[in-house]
Amino acid sequence: MKMKSILKEAKVKKTSPFSPSSQKTRELVCELCRNFYDLGWASGTGGGISIKDGDHIYMAPSGVQKERLNPEDIFVLDLDGNIVEEPGRGLKLSQCAPLFMHAYKIRNAGAVLHSHSVNAATATMLFDKAFRIKNMEMQKGVEGYGAFDTLEVPIIENTAYECELADSLGETIKNNPKSHAVLVRRHGVYVWGKDWKQAKTHAECYDYLFEAASRMKQLGISLEK
Repeated sequence: MKMKSILKEAKVKKTSPFSPSSQKTRELVCELCRNFYDLGWASGTGGGISIKDGDHIYMAPSGVQKERLNPEDIFVLDLDGNIVEEPGRGLKLSQCAPLFMHAYKIRNAGAVLHSHSVNAATATMLFDKAFRIKNMEMQKGVEGYGAFDTLEVPIIENTAYECELADSLGETIKNNPKSHAVLVRRHGVYVWGKDWKQAKTHAECYDYLFEAASRMKQLGISLEK
């Protein structure tokens, strides 16, 4: 009876195969993917996120339901973009990987995300070479901008395959040092920050501004005043 009681009360500890730091970052990528799915930024397996932690970059896989990711599903890359750890069950590295790497290398980003937001896609159809807005309070959430500045986000043309955007995006990042995002026509937006918190903040503020601009256009309100 005593032995049965001991066995009944015993708890089996589940141990992670990853280091505490790696496990935490993997869980964070999954949490943010769920958050972005709820916002409509990663529906239909689209979108993605990557976070730099030390000498490694943790990246969500391609073509999967982003809201159902688990820590063991995350790819780990070195700072040159080479895979150092990959999950099983046939998962593929995100097609965003070469695009993300441009932001890491050119802008020393700490996190990069890709959103398929309707607001972002719509904004690319309302502007030509660059999204532009001014005098909006939410601009203050983007590093380097004040409420009364003119905020710009460059727009590049879409391609049949996402990886083919890499050269265009890299060149655009170099030519627009003040921007923390690049819009892709009828597609979405790439956003980065010095860490995941700033990247998330930037993405939320940009998305607010994309939506505000679309509504202002519909109402006939000038974006230049």
